[in-house]
Amino acid sequence: MPATPKQPTGQQSAAELNARIRVLMIRSGGFLNDEQRKEYAELLTAWSQAVRRP
Repeated sequence: MPATPKQPTGQQSAAELNARIRVLMIRSGGFLNDEQRKEYAELLTAWSQAVRRP
């Protein structure tokens, strides 16, 4: 089972993305496997874009 639900990240708010990042880190105990690292990178990129949206 994935650590966080697979949802499109493009239109989520920065707060929603931040919550997904927190869930991922909590469920992994702070140690990410390769799949989780990829998901983390995608979430972080989407979060970075979301905080820059007007």
